[in-house]
Amino acid sequence: MTDAPALTLKRPRPPPALISLVAMIDVLLILLVFFMVTSTYLNLDMIPAVSQDNQDGPRTQVEKTQPLLVRIGADGAPVIRGQAVTLDALDALVRTRLAAEPTLPVMILPTGVAQTQALVSVMDTATKAGARQVRVIRLKARP
Repeated sequence: MTDAPALTLKRPRPPPALISLVAMIDVLLILLVFFMVTSTYLNLDMIPAVSQDNQDGPRTQVEKTQPLLVRIGADGAPVIRGQAVTLDALDALVRTRLAAEPTLPVMILPTGVAQTQALVSVMDTATKAGARQVRVIRLKARP
């Protein structure tokens, strides 16, 4: 007998298992929809507002001073006594009024279509000018 090379049978290796991302994407989409449905949207109730219901409460010295009312228009510009002003002019006005009345309350009344960034900019300007009594007013329609 001659030494013949032995035949060996080699099986092809099975391809590695593919990891399917479809199931993970489905779960993530379901979670996304769940969190979108159960979450709340940003509204002005998150910012403390002046309550007009406490008219019978005790009056303090802060309420006796004439407040500075700043209305925020639809374009985001602050309006004081019907005149649109810039944020720099608002800063100067608040500083001037604070020099005369250190407890000056600043009331901010945004329109319903004013962007939140405009409200934050006006609040930030009043606070940087030194105002400590900054309030946001929200008007409600009576039934």
